[in-house]
Amino acid sequence: MLRLARSGVIASAALGVPSLALAAGTEKKDKRPVALLVPLSGARARLGISMRQAALLAENSAYVRVFDTQGTAAGAAAAATAALKIKPAMLLGPLLAEEVPAVSSTIAGRVPVIAFSNDAVLRQPGTFIFGITAGQVTSAVLRYARGRGVRSVAVLDDGSPWSAAAALAAGRMEAELGIRIHVQPLTEALPGGDAAPDAVLLPGSGEPVLAVARGLKDSGVQLLGTLQALDHRPDALAALDGAWLASPDPAAFGTFASEFAARNGGAPGAIAALAYDAAGIANALRASNSLSADGLLASKGFQCVTGPVRFRTDGSVARDFAIVMAGAEGYRPVAVSSGA
Repeated sequence: MLRLARSGVIASAALGVPSLALAAGTEKKDKRPVALLVPLSGARARLGISMRQAALLAENSAYVRVFDTQGTAAGAAAAATAALKIKPAMLLGPLLAEEVPAVSSTIAGRVPVIAFSNDAVLRQPGTFIFGITAGQVTSAVLRYARGRGVRSVAVLDDGSPWSAAAALAAGRMEAELGIRIHVQPLTEALPGGDAAPDAVLLPGSGEPVLAVARGLKDSGVQLLGTLQALDHRPDALAALDGAWLASPDPAAFGTFASEFAARNGGAPGAIAALAYDAAGIANALRASNSLSADGLLASKGFQCVTGPVRFRTDGSVARDFAIVMAGAEGYRPVAVSSGA
């Protein structure tokens, strides 16, 4: 999960208790299949296979048809064309940002698309961006921090796309939360005196972030982070001790991972959880005879492995996150906070 989270390609969400995913509704009225568009060949074939395995944990295999996108825009367009021939109720996928426009243009609004990309720019009515975005986790951790009395935050940008997106999202939260945001390069010294921030947000991960975290020890400045910073190594936990991070609930993910391992062997990873989640949502909608875009939008939300989600008419997805506190023994959930 952590390796995939750091890749910046993430996405998420479906039924929160894995063992109930196939139990919802014993009489399925809607027999239409859903099409799962994942890379089964090419550089990301192993990932696509794990996504297929995860989806089949959450939805009856009789209703899931899998199409190979090859991890390319052209392959995704061809997969979408093939999928239309089976008259699916919904498309789950594709995975990569470059594949999403190819699928959206091929489908042309005929069926809803739950894309696993985390590039929010690609959203549009009928094409829902299901991935965990930097904006979502940044929003969640800042809301929690503001509720705990934080009034000023320095965002340390490490130059990565994820960090840049987090900084942009933080700036947009200033007026809404009544919080002062200052963005600066990771390598710059923090302002001192009256300009010193109440908290520092480190959106990224890795040794540069941990070095900053160590430098803040005993400074009185609260450390904030996103799921990118999750690191279970003892030295990392020591550096991040007391930090607040926005992340999917580790316990919910652990339950899914255990079921996946029991069925397939190995560790599933966060992106496989997305396929599980999306297939679980399709399963729930099928059980209520509402397997459609209207069904997605009418629902008050879905309790997912990677956090509760709600679908919006513009193609965005609202998601709630666990706020976890780092400590010597790992990460302890302390609250739930709404993302963007």
